[in-house]
Amino acid sequence: MTNDTPDWIRLHKALAVEAEHGFTDLMGKQYRFSEFLSLTFGKFPTILPAIERRRWQELAGQFVNYPHLVLEERQHLVAETRRYLYQLQKEPGSSTSTTSATLSTSSLSGRGAGEQKRNYQSQVKNPTSPMVAEVSKRLAPKIDQKLSDLPEIGIRKADKLAVLNLYTVRDLLFYYPRDHIDYARQVNIRELQAGETVTIVATVKRCNCFTSPKNQKLSILELILKDNTGQIKISRFSAGARFTSRAWQESLKRRYPVGSILAACGLVKGSKYGLTLDNPELEVLANPGDAIESLTIGRVVPIYALTEGVMASMVRQAVTTVLPAAVHLKDPLPKGLREKYGLMELKDAIANIHFPDDSATLQVARRRLVFDEFFYLQLGLLQRQQQARQIQTSAILAPKGQLIEKFYEILPFQLTNAQQRVLNDILNDLQKSAPMNRLVQGDVGSGKTVVAVIAILAAIQSGYQAALMAPTEVLAEQHYRKLVSWFNLLHLPVELLTGSTKAAKRREIHSQLETGELPLLVGTHALIQDTVNFQQLGLVVIDEQHRFGVKQRALLQQKGEQPHVLTMTATPIPRTLALTIHGDMNVSQIDELPPGRQKIQTTMLTGQQRTQAYDLIRREVAQGRQVYVVLPLVEESEKLDLRSAVEEHQKLQESIFPDFQVGLLHGRMSSADKDETITKFRDRETQILVSTTVVEVGVDVPNATVMLIENAERFGLSQLHQLRGRVGRGAAQSYCLLMSSTRSPDAQQRLKVLEQSQDGFFISEMDMRFRGPGEVLGTRQSGVPDFTLASLVEDEEILLLARQAAEKVIEIDVTLERWTLMKAELKYRYERLMGGAILT
Repeated sequence: MTNDTPDWIRLHKALAVEAEHGFTDLMGKQYRFSEFLSLTFGKFPTILPAIERRRWQELAGQFVNYPHLVLEERQHLVAETRRYLYQLQKEPGSSTSTTSATLSTSSLSGRGAGEQKRNYQSQVKNPTSPMVAEVSKRLAPKIDQKLSDLPEIGIRKADKLAVLNLYTVRDLLFYYPRDHIDYARQVNIRELQAGETVTIVATVKRCNCFTSPKNQKLSILELILKDNTGQIKISRFSAGARFTSRAWQESLKRRYPVGSILAACGLVKGSKYGLTLDNPELEVLANPGDAIESLTIGRVVPIYALTEGVMASMVRQAVTTVLPAAVHLKDPLPKGLREKYGLMELKDAIANIHFPDDSATLQVARRRLVFDEFFYLQLGLLQRQQQARQIQTSAILAPKGQLIEKFYEILPFQLTNAQQRVLNDILNDLQKSAPMNRLVQGDVGSGKTVVAVIAILAAIQSGYQAALMAPTEVLAEQHYRKLVSWFNLLHLPVELLTGSTKAAKRREIHSQLETGELPLLVGTHALIQDTVNFQQLGLVVIDEQHRFGVKQRALLQQKGEQPHVLTMTATPIPRTLALTIHGDMNVSQIDELPPGRQKIQTTMLTGQQRTQAYDLIRREVAQGRQVYVVLPLVEESEKLDLRSAVEEHQKLQESIFPDFQVGLLHGRMSSADKDETITKFRDRETQILVSTTVVEVGVDVPNATVMLIENAERFGLSQLHQLRGRVGRGAAQSYCLLMSSTRSPDAQQRLKVLEQSQDGFFISEMDMRFRGPGEVLGTRQSGVPDFTLASLVEDEEILLLARQAAEKVIEIDVTLERWTLMKAELKYRYERLMGGAILT
């Protein structure tokens, strides 16, 4: 059929043959009846009056849904369509001429429809061919066209796709598959191996369709297929009362008659009858060598994220409808950059991420699109960094002075080489009028606080104030206690502001801040309250900064005029994750522990070995040492069979260690009770401290030598490493006991990482591999973007290349004015896909 004259004869014959065969959605050489009709009505003839074109579009949508109709609905649709066509032919201007028909020969052979579809597929596979430039751009949908405006999709389907936030052609083009299954490998039956996904082409030896004797609403299709190497039994299941009617079952048997050639694809698995294909996709071929035109069989099949009411077949068919629009895509990356990094052109990558020819092509397409995800993120971060450097309003802080010299004199130890290197980085930044934005990473006990104190003293001796914000009261109080011991010797005041600070004391602190009398304020989120106003804030220090939201960090910085910002974390961050969430920051690492620290002996134990753990605790306490026992819960949970901190404290005090003093610490206690508990433990009045993860940071007791962690498999590796850092802070040998009740090989493999390594950066890399980047930092508000394709675990090489490319682009033109398409794409991705959160 051309777009000028309908081929009435072919249409009538298709409808008649379907009716004669019992409305079974008859399979032609390449297309089913429903596919042929939907394609035919999807392209309405131009000779039709406008009022009739809408009716053709509606029919296209109805025949797309034909396979899901019950028998009576199919009969009604075919009858109404035949009646409509007869009436339409009587209208003036209609024609029964067949000379210009393009849907030739048998109405169900699919040759014409196949040619139409193969034209689209050839455009997709080779979008840069001359044909595309001349033909495809004219025929293909426009990028911003609404899906509901496309006849092949229509309003009903568009409404369902909208549930997936797919509204336009562009949305669908960039709706990447979450996975792919490779059915492209065609094998003989004898070559089948369990666990593989394959396609076989064989002859139907036997076909049977019946209702399951165990479930009256389940219909089972059984086929015995045979090729020249062997035979296989396969089954397909259809759930629903309409599939158990004899009429439907007989129609299914007629679809796969004995002797027909069948292509079947699926996952090979074992059964009581031998190897089989798990609920396979099926397509009847006219001849053994015929091309397989299915969207699933014999190819690399895209798997899309779905939701209730949206089927995989609907999304795949919608994608094939819009894929020709890829020719309209203009590539924002310059040709020179693509060639330098070996990147596929964007329109080719989009086409091949959906329906690649093979796995190798898929990988090349994925590499380009992963590069894009990383590249625009890095571009935005570097652009922000460059713009921040252009600000010249920050305080210039003196790196030398009496306060810093006195501090060196009162320190009872020398800085390590790593501390000195990081300190030099910080002091160099503080001498510039552009605001510092530096992250210091270091393992527990590596000496980050000392480095931060010297930066604070540089601010104070230059006439400015400083603020130190910590995520918990325990950690803030720990910092305050340490700073007071140093600042008293330097004759400098320092105050603590938390949610527990009394109203009178709070007013006094506010007043001293505004007058400038108070040079340093330590605190929690209380620092960002509107009532807290500094006279002249020059430096902000944020500890464990990933535990604060982006807005919370920004609010503290707004307390001054472009203050310098120093952030610290004892959670070592893998390089890829650091580039992703801190790509706009300078990063320094304290990768050296103070001398004299012994390696913490870490051992994984089972419940049967608990006696050994208690023996070690008794021995250490007898020698004057102290012990932590850490549990994941405060009180017993009905959902999780974990040891409760409250119950464990009672058990240890009354039954296991009645001769020792056992303390209890958890997050639900009041600040006063927490202070009292920690003080007793620090003063050795308590020998054993039962605690939740509140001790993860902030509790510093060098005399503690044993850390017993219950249900260790419930914690991430980075968190376990943090907990372990509470011991080993003195000169005595320390121990970390990982008590696990699970036999899961994965859990045991994770815990063995702790047994074998003390390197926080290695542990964090392994933690990210096991749990993913979103969980490593222990919070979902840490600013980790949700990538569609990219993986921080698997795609480190591409991330580093994207960072390199972004750096070169920014070097040339930070405004991106010379690359208008790239600038527009960056704006689109940050506003639409990332919500602007990274650039807040």
